[in-house]
Amino acid sequence: QVLLVESGGGSVQAGGSLRLSCAASGYTFSGYCMGWFRQAPGKEREGVAVILISSGSTGYADSVKGRFTISQDRAKNTWYLQIDSLKPEDTAMYYCAARWPGPAGCTTEPISWAYWGQGTQVTVSS
Repeated sequence: QVLLVESGGGSVQAGGSLRLSCAASGYTFSGYCMGWFRQAPGKEREGVAVILISSGSTGYADSVKGRFTISQDRAKNTWYLQIDSLKPEDTAMYYCAARWPGPAGCTTEPISWAYWGQGTQVTVSS
């Protein structure tokens, strides 16, 4: 059974930092894309960061560039999202997901992602 389990969310004040983790089990995702997405109440799911696991190449949504960093520890089958300079508008449920890159490669579009975690809540107060 493929499982993605997020952790590390919490309630923080604006300007703070969090590191989210996504632990994968049940499958070896070599060659896959791993992505981080978020969804705030009443809003569509938004892709914020992706990484091509085999090469470590990363991509980010324009809205988070410079504040979010995606990284991986392949030995631990774990992926991370470092979030710095948190803003109230970063408040959302954050999800990790995995997909085969296919012709389009790794993009932050939240479509065709095969595996999803259950999410971890990030709440930022002003």
